[in-house]
Amino acid sequence: MDQLKTLEPLGFTLPGPAYIFGAVLFSLIGWAAYRYGKKSSLTPFKGLGIALMLYPYAITDTLMLYGVGVALCFGLYWYRK
Repeated sequence: MDQLKTLEPLGFTLPGPAYIFGAVLFSLIGWAAYRYGKKSSLTPFKGLGIALMLYPYAITDTLMLYGVGVALCFGLYWYRK
């Protein structure tokens, strides 16, 4: 635990439980959307599914994680049949 304290000034911190929950939730939604898009041959669903699975790796702020995730989920809703 002492090693984490020395890395905090460099910007290395562990994510909180809300961030981890959001990352797992949106990744699961993305996986389901990708599978549905692959099965139905719907390119927008495959692309949005991949985006939902991968964007948590690029975003570190919890509020932004939820904002982008909701926007991508709205995109799935928009492209539904």
